[in-house]
Amino acid sequence: MGKEKIGVIMNGVTGRMGTNQHLIRSILAIRSQGGVVLDNGIVIEPEPVLVGRNDRKLSALAKEHGLSKFTTSLDEALSDSFNRIYFDSQITSLRAASVRKAIEAGKAVYCEKPISTSVEEALSLYHGAKKAGLENGVVQDKLWLPGLMKLKYLIDTGFFGRVLSVRAEFGYWVFDGYHQPNQRPSWNYKKEEGGGIIFDMFCHWRYVIDNLFGDIKALLAHGATHIPSRIDEMGKEYTCTAEDAAYAIFELKNGAVCQFNSSWAVRVRRDDLLTMQVDGTEGTAVAGLRDCWVQHDSMTPKPVWNPDIESPIDYYEGWTRMPTRDPYENAFKVQWELFLKHVVANTPFKWNFLEGAKGVQLAELGIKSWKERRWVDVPELM
Repeated sequence: MGKEKIGVIMNGVTGRMGTNQHLIRSILAIRSQGGVVLDNGIVIEPEPVLVGRNDRKLSALAKEHGLSKFTTSLDEALSDSFNRIYFDSQITSLRAASVRKAIEAGKAVYCEKPISTSVEEALSLYHGAKKAGLENGVVQDKLWLPGLMKLKYLIDTGFFGRVLSVRAEFGYWVFDGYHQPNQRPSWNYKKEEGGGIIFDMFCHWRYVIDNLFGDIKALLAHGATHIPSRIDEMGKEYTCTAEDAAYAIFELKNGAVCQFNSSWAVRVRRDDLLTMQVDGTEGTAVAGLRDCWVQHDSMTPKPVWNPDIESPIDYYEGWTRMPTRDPYENAFKVQWELFLKHVVANTPFKWNFLEGAKGVQLAELGIKSWKERRWVDVPELM
């Protein structure tokens, strides 16, 4: 059984997501399992090259995980022909320029979302990579969450009948730093640095809706900056210039309606940090990150409105928890394995830069709807 080593440039890997989800739980986990095995028996072994702006952080991260390759020079990493893949998890405002450099260097490119801060730039990157014949992909991790995979199974097997609506609640309370340390970086709340929950989360909601429920026809959105000021990493107070909550309605071409609330200023009293309720003519499901509960039409109670008495119905009864029949791996790792196979063996990979551009488009249109206080159509991107 042969082996194919492949250098993976990982830019911005000292950040929370880059370190935990992409380096430790994806690339290093793939190395620990012995690589990715292709159908022909060849094993792909990714070798990470850590890139960032802080040499001290890079050195410490490399030492912690027994890695030898790291540099503060992106140009140096791109000039090495052994490094076939460029991965970007920098802050959004820095991503497009580095991705463009990687395309010019002839690298396959995989990056976090949003792919850029504008749909025009995102499409430019897509067409640039396509013209150069380079493999390209955008992280769309939530598609491989156990809860959403269970939802997809229910959709594919006809459990819902006709899907009528989707209601999603996402988020949690992010402390402002005055009395409790905040648990998200300050740039998330600065518009000038690419922050804002609309750009952060609408890119997710685009691929979730597209892949599970159908094409989006139009949207109505409202954003809010509920917490006007916070304390940054240096202990200094700053004014929040980006929204920390968004409330949206998406009308689908098939007639279904999706309502998605996203907030960094909400306290959780639900099953999970993300819950999605899908109502259909034949049944309903409520999915979290890992679990999914279902209620078929045959098990649906018949309430009678009477607020003057205690409800005779326990609304948590009549729901069945879906079994976990198959093992589920880390969602980021699953997509990394698919991308590595795509680069080495040209296996299918549909989550390319165009799909990433669709997420940026939805975020831009969400902001447009909010600012203009109206419904906005979602045109097709090409």
